[in-house]
This record gives sequence, structure tokens and C-alpha cells, in this order.
Amino acid sequence: MSTHDVQEMRQAVLRFLASLDTERRAAATAAFGSPERTEWSYLPGPRPGLPLVEMTTGQQELALALLDLGCGLAGARVARGVIELERVRRRLVTGVDEIDGDRYWFRVFGEPGGPQPWAWRVNGHHLAVHITVVGDSIAVTPSFLGAEPAMVLSGPQRGLRLLAEEELGRALLADLGPRLRSIAITGEVAPDDVLTRNDPVADLDRISRGLSYADMTASSKELLERLVRRYFDRAPGWYGETCWQHALDAGLDRVTFSWMGSDQRGQGHYYCVAGPTFLLEYDNTQDEANHIHSVWRDVRNDWGVDLLARHYADQH
Repeated sequence: MSTHDVQEMRQAVLRFLASLDTERRAAATAAFGSPERTEWSYLPGPRPGLPLVEMTTGQQELALALLDLGCGLAGARVARGVIELERVRRRLVTGVDEIDGDRYWFRVFGEPGGPQPWAWRVNGHHLAVHITVVGDSIAVTPSFLGAEPAMVLSGPQRGLRLLAEEELGRALLADLGPRLRSIAITGEVAPDDVLTRNDPVADLDRISRGLSYADMTASSKELLERLVRRYFDRAPGWYGETCWQHALDAGLDRVTFSWMGSDQRGQGHYYCVAGPTFLLEYDNTQDEANHIHSVWRDVRNDWGVDLLARHYADQH
């Protein structure tokens, strides 16, 4: 665990809040105990909080620097790419070259400078980053990234592709022999969205388990490990390594991979990787299979519930 990185994040949040006037600060903050903290969406539409479009240039820079800290080096590139891709989508839909600002809402819960737990988030279309801070520990899930279009098919950015998680899923499915493949494919039709949706608590009963890591060949195991770590790269590097160690400690043999829908490009498909400590879902079915939703849930510590339980137990 990196105490320095957590303190750096705390200072980044305080700098962001200090840059705001009274009205903007009121929009950007809420009590830690607010029910809104665990209410989220990855669909278009307004959210509680302060949107980028209503910030000054300097405030936007501070907000995006905070996003970078919450996502880590690799994850930040993708998260910023989601914002850029939303601009592309809006231009394609409206036919207007100049759009009127980015609609991603920043919200801070609690007091980052105090001893009690606090949190911050960024929510908007196809981007949901949730960071909970308890002492010198953090939790980074639910973590949602989406892409519409998954690949830009026209205009000056034709060929742009943001999320390549599909390729590792496809490679894993292709690596399986007929018998193991028949176990991994749990449905001929893909669901129209990730099955855990934006529920505050991920319902694992919705998930088809498919093929276990224990039953895979060595090459398939390697591909599955690479796929899991791709999602963990959405967090600061030290945190992703911690999540990977937790997965190892809980036992990779208990991790499963399932696929639903077609294995042909351009047709709807879905996959899920589920383990004792995490859940990953990827869905590409909408808009002629050119519209991605992907989510990482920590089945023990979404919203920092495990950290909070220990914190409150220690207090009493």
C-alpha cells in the first residue's frame, strides 16, 4: 500500500476544492453519509456534482489531474480517452464540429483533510470512477468504462479504437478446444448490457460461471491472467498489484470465464470473469455491436465497505 500516493490524492482533492468559489464548491461536495454516494449511472444525463463544462480552465486541469491519480498511468489514458470519444460521438450525432463542453460530474464526499472516511467520484456517459479513502487505504470500485462507438467508422478519427479488452477475451475463447469451449460458452445470445448494471451491490447470482481457471490449459491460463490484469490496470499501479495479490491469495483456480453470444466480429457478444475477490464484465451488443460497456467490481470492497467495516469496528 502506498501511503504517499494516498496523501498525494488527498492534496489533489484539496487543491481542486480550494480553486472553487462558494457556488461551485457547494455543487461539488456532499456529506460522506449521503445515500447519493453509492448511486451511480453510466448512461447519458445529468448527475449531482460539478461538471467540467461549468469549471474554469484551471479548475478543469485540477479535476483531470485528480482523475489521473485515481486511475493510474494506463487507466488515465483510457479514462481521458472516454471523454474524448464522447466528444466524437456528439459530433457524429449532431453534425456540429464545436461542442459546448464536457459533461462529466465531479463530487467529493466528506472532508478530505479530516480523520474520517471520505470519497470522490467522476461520473458521466461511459465513465464512472469511485474512490473511497479510509485512513491510508483506498478502494477504487465500481469502475466503469465504455466506448460509443467502439471503433470510429467515419470522419477524421476513423479507425480510432479505445477499449481493446475484447481482443484478450476473443484470444482466450479461440485458445480453448471444443470441449472446454462448450463449457465456457454459456449462452447463444448475449445480454444487452452488463448483468450487474449500475446496482449499488453486484448480484453474483446473475452471472453464469462458465469454465474454471483450474480446467484450462497453460496457454489459456496465461491469457486469462492477462485479461484480469488489464482491468486492474484501471487503478494506480500499486493498487492493481494489491488486487492481483488478493486474487492469488483467494485462489485463481476458483476464477471462471464465460462467454455469451457470437464469436464473429460485428455481432453481439459478452464475457465475464468472476472470482472470489472480483467480477469483470464486458458487453458489446448495442449499435450493431459497436458500443462497449465494461465494469470491474470488487465483490468484497465496492465503495470501500470492507475498509469501512474495519474502521468503524476499530473506533468502537
